[in-house]
Amino acid sequence: MTSDTIDSPRTDSVPVPSAPRDRTAWAAIAVMMATSFVLVLAEFLPPSLLPSMAASLGISEGQAGQAVTATAFIGFLTAPTIGILVPRLDRRLLLVLLAAGAAVSSAVVAISADFIMLLVARLLLGAALGAFWAMSIAIAARLSTPKHLGRAIMLVNTGTTVATVAGVPVGTYLGSIMDWRLIFAGVAIITAVVAVALRLVLPPVAPAPSSGGLRSLVDTLRVPGIRLGLTGHILTVLGHFIAFTYIRLAIERVPDLDAAGIAVLLAAFGLGGVVGNFIIGLLVDKHLTVLRYIVPALIGVSIALVTAFPDHLWIVTIAITTWGMGFGAWLTTLSTWMGRIVPDRMESGGGLVVAGFQLAITVGAGVGGLLVDTIGIVPALTVAAVSAIVGGAIFGAAGGARTRR
Repeated sequence: MTSDTIDSPRTDSVPVPSAPRDRTAWAAIAVMMATSFVLVLAEFLPPSLLPSMAASLGISEGQAGQAVTATAFIGFLTAPTIGILVPRLDRRLLLVLLAAGAAVSSAVVAISADFIMLLVARLLLGAALGAFWAMSIAIAARLSTPKHLGRAIMLVNTGTTVATVAGVPVGTYLGSIMDWRLIFAGVAIITAVVAVALRLVLPPVAPAPSSGGLRSLVDTLRVPGIRLGLTGHILTVLGHFIAFTYIRLAIERVPDLDAAGIAVLLAAFGLGGVVGNFIIGLLVDKHLTVLRYIVPALIGVSIALVTAFPDHLWIVTIAITTWGMGFGAWLTTLSTWMGRIVPDRMESGGGLVVAGFQLAITVGAGVGGLLVDTIGIVPALTVAAVSAIVGGAIFGAAGGARTRR
């Protein structure tokens, strides 16, 4: 085994994980953060460019919006199955191929002549996104020392947080000064550069011994606490997206709030997400037990406050900010918990985490729309708050790291 190789494959019939690293590969973690940024940036560009994309392709804005839906759906299918599809592929090579596929996706979007071509390109991006997130948790864990697990995952998630906050406004600004095709072409070039950086900076990462197929997923689900924790995860994210999909309707209930005020509140949510992601990285390694309750509670209680006190701008402002903080901290909290409870099944665990996210996003947006259309925004927000609070309590009760022989 070379000094740069992580968990190199063994030739005997019973693989034995290598000893924990004594140094965290921070440069490799930084490149993975850049990868998460460019992938999520590509995912969130269409919402800010819909009018120009639709006009150029001769389709409706609703049809153009399906580019985002297609990406999320394929990500849901890919996340839990990527380890089954490529059980023995070097994980560094896999990440390089995923980033290259995302670069090809953005390049094809840039030259799309019709809706079908656009949709196929976005399906490719969805596969790259789902597979990257399923693998990123496991790879980050194996690039870091045990005591730096939460911080390493936080840094990878920082790319996502920044892209989520900046994607729409950056896309909107660039769309006002250049053609949308040039924007996607630029993203394709940046993503290709990141693919090269992955190949140069990451050490070889052998597949986890437990990443061998469908049985690994089933065995992971049988681990005590996993099913309960994933149930809490799905309910928490479901509540968030029921409310977040219609956050503008929630904010518009505040009296005398103009467009500029709404923009400030939305910015406060984004800023809260960045701050929450940073703070959780400093705390989660030492205080995971209590944070399993606190972080989802921030989401649910904040939604409840926005629902209950629309006439008090200061309460809504604080609640929107803490809501962003809670959601910004959620993925790192969840991923660190998964790394502690199934340290030998991180690839399967990561796939289940991402699949739960995509399922909750899809159902949350749909349920939220049904509730808003049938009984109004206040009942929808109430259901969202209850779902997130109950989900957080379930997640917190799911247990922590297992004691192993």
